[in-house]
Amino acid sequence: MSHSSTGGPAEGDTFDAGAGSILRQPKAVWATAGASVVAFMGIGLVDPILPSIAQGLQATPSQVSLLFTSYFLITAIAMLVTGFVSSRIGGKKTLLVGLALVVVFAALAGTSGSVGELVGFRAGWGLGNALFVSTALAVIVGAAAGGSAAAILLYESALGLGMACGPLLGALLGNASWRYPFFGTAALMAVGFLCITAFLKEQPKPARKTSILDPIKALGHGGLASAAVSAFFYNYTFFTILAFTPFVLNMTPYKSGAVFFAWGVLLALFSVIVAPRMQARFGSLKVLGGSLVLLAVDVLVLGYGSHTAAIVCTILSGAFIGVNNTVYTELALGVSDAPRPVASAGYNFVRWFAAAAAPYFAPKIEEWTDIHVPFVVAAVTAVLGAVVVWVRRNALTHEAEELEPVHASEDGVSVFAN
Repeated sequence: MSHSSTGGPAEGDTFDAGAGSILRQPKAVWATAGASVVAFMGIGLVDPILPSIAQGLQATPSQVSLLFTSYFLITAIAMLVTGFVSSRIGGKKTLLVGLALVVVFAALAGTSGSVGELVGFRAGWGLGNALFVSTALAVIVGAAAGGSAAAILLYESALGLGMACGPLLGALLGNASWRYPFFGTAALMAVGFLCITAFLKEQPKPARKTSILDPIKALGHGGLASAAVSAFFYNYTFFTILAFTPFVLNMTPYKSGAVFFAWGVLLALFSVIVAPRMQARFGSLKVLGGSLVLLAVDVLVLGYGSHTAAIVCTILSGAFIGVNNTVYTELALGVSDAPRPVASAGYNFVRWFAAAAAPYFAPKIEEWTDIHVPFVVAAVTAVLGAVVVWVRRNALTHEAEELEPVHASEDGVSVFAN
């Protein structure tokens, strides 16, 4: 895939193309990554204030958890549209449309008078986030110095930082009112809108326009489909932790925010620093399979342990999630020969359905059984993710059996060597 399909380095940006350092990037990349941090903050923002929202809007945990379900359900469906839109109006305009939608719907979420309104506004927020996040990855991969290795690490850094800061911001603002974090996100995304407008030059449109069905067709590749199915099971576990655990911990916004901030810090450190080193030593598939099994054990202890054990295991899960996120991202972008934005859209289309399902089913399962069973289900799905990796390892080895440092390919976008 050429730079033209993702938007190469903008003219006028000065950087050492051979540096390969994650820190030596053009301004356009930093602007996009900075806005990405805020976009990912929006995912964990509501974590510390879920109990407060339930109390303020007189809603049950399962009703409030629909904030995640509506958000990710729309995000999943929108993945089929993102490439269609960006290939026609360009990367920059797609980013700005996504940011504008987030600003509008985040602000509206803060004015909600019922949980139904809030869920609806979060759905609109999810559409904006889908347009922004999927396009941001393509822009960063295309424009970053050092090839896709630096780009993916930069993207994962933004994800980790956003995941860490989201609960912290939610706690600081939400302690006064559950409405303030939504207004705060709208303001930050407006700043991101201005930064993208100022620093990101218009991205070249790809030679071929993407159809809505292209991401589905890309899933016909066995390796990409295997990565997506495994990530589906993993994401169910991930978002059981993210959306259901706050009700189990039942802490004040400040304390809950501190727990998920520590969780996010581990996520960031392990995704950016630990995961690449483990991959280089053991190979991506062994690292991913082992991390998924350890996550399953962690979730079981979280569900059956004491309150202190639940806090420790919630924080510790960030380490496993950080490793998994990095490996899955690389698999999705490198395992097939589909253009990266198309492969990413197909992969995300599948996995985000689990992110929509977990917040809905976890509290429902608790209502039907007890508070422990949702974590048993989450542990089983993590193991299923590892089973898919093991059973389909031959389809996945094209990219990742023994992942070594990334080498530049002829088209300037890096490939992963076995």
